[in-house]
Amino acid sequence: MVVIKPFKGIRPDKKLVSQVASLPYDVLDSEEARKMAAGNPYSYLHIDKAEIDLPSDISPYDDAVYLQAKKNLQYFLDQGWLVKEDENVYYLYELTMNGKSQTGIVACTAIQEYLDGKIKKHELTRHEKELDRIRHVRTCDANTSPIFLAYRGKETINTIIHRWKKEHEPMYDFTSFYDTHHRLWLVDCSATIQQLENIFAKEVDSLYIADGHHRTESAVKVGLEKRKQFPLAPAEAQFNYFLSVIFPEEELTIYDYNRVLKVDIPENFLELLENNFVVEKVGTKPYKPEEKLNFGMFFDSTWYRLKATSVSEDAPIIETLDASILQKNVFETIFDITDIRTDHRIDFVGGIRGLKELETLVTSGEFNLAFSLHPTLMSELLEVADQGEIMPPKSTWFEPKLLSGLFLHDLETEKMTSKN
Repeated sequence: MVVIKPFKGIRPDKKLVSQVASLPYDVLDSEEARKMAAGNPYSYLHIDKAEIDLPSDISPYDDAVYLQAKKNLQYFLDQGWLVKEDENVYYLYELTMNGKSQTGIVACTAIQEYLDGKIKKHELTRHEKELDRIRHVRTCDANTSPIFLAYRGKETINTIIHRWKKEHEPMYDFTSFYDTHHRLWLVDCSATIQQLENIFAKEVDSLYIADGHHRTESAVKVGLEKRKQFPLAPAEAQFNYFLSVIFPEEELTIYDYNRVLKVDIPENFLELLENNFVVEKVGTKPYKPEEKLNFGMFFDSTWYRLKATSVSEDAPIIETLDASILQKNVFETIFDITDIRTDHRIDFVGGIRGLKELETLVTSGEFNLAFSLHPTLMSELLEVADQGEIMPPKSTWFEPKLLSGLFLHDLETEKMTSKN
């Protein structure tokens, strides 16, 4: 069973929330962030991607960037643009996109439970990306972005959430990127807080990382650093927990995560594909797979439908994932692309950008081959994580994205340092 804890959240002033809230740091490059934050001094990007306030030629990993983030965070607090709660609370965070809503509990989760395997992962991380967030969290002394977690839904939890939303007005209520409607409720009733904590401790076996593997690893590693630095700190010290938003898995939506390649295509390419797929020409209309084991391919100004033929029903779950099938039977077998995390001949396009984006990337000449995939199923993610397996990179794209800047978690170690 798992632990969730209330915390003294740092959040935007109500009047400024729509100006503060931003897309997550990891879906924007530095130039995109500069443009998005231009003319908006309240944008959380000044904290999450602080290089936008420094010369344009600076590396986003320069020491000055992390110091600027810390400076900007303190400035936001001093100006009252961000405020810290006086008491430990939860929040309820509802996102509605295309008529579908999902509501998560904003809480702190335990780094020890990640180390013990109760908070489960399904992806590997890259050291350089971990190091960036480690330095950001360490310097700001705060979890500056939440981890997106899932759990197998419980009716007892759903009932509490539904009742609270019905009986209380939201603290924030605004529409932002991709026409997504965001609402946030403050849960400050001690009895309700304790009730939720008890239900998770008694009824929820595991939590699953949906999005934010690098943020999780970074938060945990900073927490372990702080344990060594403050060996006499109590178990309830804030650095032993990290900021999370926890959703019932049945409410979540995984989009397709598509692939584009720039490769040398053999003359008998279609014949090679027929070793593992039924290949059918579709025409000029983009093909979006409607079920597993089917793929779209845009090649030579034409869309094709590929249906996998070489998958055993008894195969391990990892081998039955569409991303694994494409990786093994196309990328590795035909193009010798064995590590898609580092091979520059391949890139990835989130389904939110649409299949026309695949056509644009290919017809522009930037790439010469594109594949559309059926979205990974939530049940597949849970099964892979339960088995301790790892999905191929870029297997899941969750929408809507959690906005950054709506809540932060203060690790409070600077106060501890000042007392020593």
